[in-house]
Amino acid sequence: MNRRQFIKAGTLTLAAASQGCVSRVKSETKSDLATAFDREMEAFMSARGVPGGALAVVKDRRLVYARGYGWADREKKLPVQPDSLFRIASISKPITGVAVLKLVEDGKLSLDAKAFPLLGIQPAVQSFVDPEPRLRDITIRQLLQHTGGWDRDESFDPMFRSDRIARANLTPPPASSVDVIRYMLSRPLDFDPGTRYAYSNYGYCVLGRLIEKVTGQTYEKFVQEKVLAPVGIKQMRIGASLDGRSAPGEVRYYPNDTAEADNVFPGEPRRVPWPYGGFHLEAMDAHGGWLASAIDLARFAAALDDPAHSPLLKKESFTTMYAPPAPPASRQADGTLEKSYYGCGWSVRPVGQEGRANYWHGGSLPGTNTLLVRLANGLSWAALFNQRSEDKNLPDGSIDPALHRASAVVRDWPAHDLFPRFQ
Repeated sequence: MNRRQFIKAGTLTLAAASQGCVSRVKSETKSDLATAFDREMEAFMSARGVPGGALAVVKDRRLVYARGYGWADREKKLPVQPDSLFRIASISKPITGVAVLKLVEDGKLSLDAKAFPLLGIQPAVQSFVDPEPRLRDITIRQLLQHTGGWDRDESFDPMFRSDRIARANLTPPPASSVDVIRYMLSRPLDFDPGTRYAYSNYGYCVLGRLIEKVTGQTYEKFVQEKVLAPVGIKQMRIGASLDGRSAPGEVRYYPNDTAEADNVFPGEPRRVPWPYGGFHLEAMDAHGGWLASAIDLARFAAALDDPAHSPLLKKESFTTMYAPPAPPASRQADGTLEKSYYGCGWSVRPVGQEGRANYWHGGSLPGTNTLLVRLANGLSWAALFNQRSEDKNLPDGSIDPALHRASAVVRDWPAHDLFPRFQ
């Protein structure tokens, strides 16, 4: 996208904003809030050539700013709207975490229950390789906190080996989430459960199947009914892998070059753009498969801002959600807790006085870069993009300090709430 196209796209989305997508309040608020956030979003996107993005900002459970930037579909010249749908990748994990905690509140799950005996799935192939014996010890809490025993940096991430797993299982490709679990039952763990932290998409895949086991519903249906609907989120759904199957209002995804991948789906074409068949998105449901708008994620964040009055969880569940894993995981050499750690679906960094913390989660897939942040001062924001960077000199993580910079210059946060405009 050249500079002229980018400016034109920004003009189009700003025109849409003047019709109700962006707050129009007193001029000093516009100068502080809109100017600061727009400057950082546009600079981030321009430096990386990102076609499109969306931002939603919450203050004290009120939506105070929302805007789309650039192109939802560059070829069709369709601008991003604040409520455009994006693949949110691993921001799916906090949603799964809340779903699990709701089942704990209802007495249908225990965080200390052994996950795999409860799941009751059998290995894919009977062979001389017995199931990994340490699987019997993994708890639901350890799955939530990424201490289950899998380390993708030491072995591999099975959620991105769909075609290979299908061949090994003697099942049609692409491998389903259950197929992946059946394959992994005979694979050795990378470390003893509970002894350390290692981020695991696969662990959250298992959580999705546990939700289905105890509810008798699909993971998607349960989450839509029990997590999303109570806070007014209506459009979120599990995304589709293949080109031409996008949801209404969903953006198009762009690799940052012309790289292609082998199609994990049978048939033609054999080679596809990475975002459209290079992986099996539907099988990633509980760890990375959701579609959402920035507005949707802002609603989710707002619903968690006040534990005493949350429409999603009881106050006691928030303590569980943000608690650190048991030692020795996430501890420094002297035994003290790391400055930040992973709770039940959120990265957590305690700040200031006792009990206050910042919470966040990012997401990344080919064609997708996302960030959801919740701060102890009542601020939250969601930033979504339809391209991720592969340039180490231009990391996607730079959007985090950029949005912190934007918030720091706002003198007066508006008192209005834009949520009613997005029903």
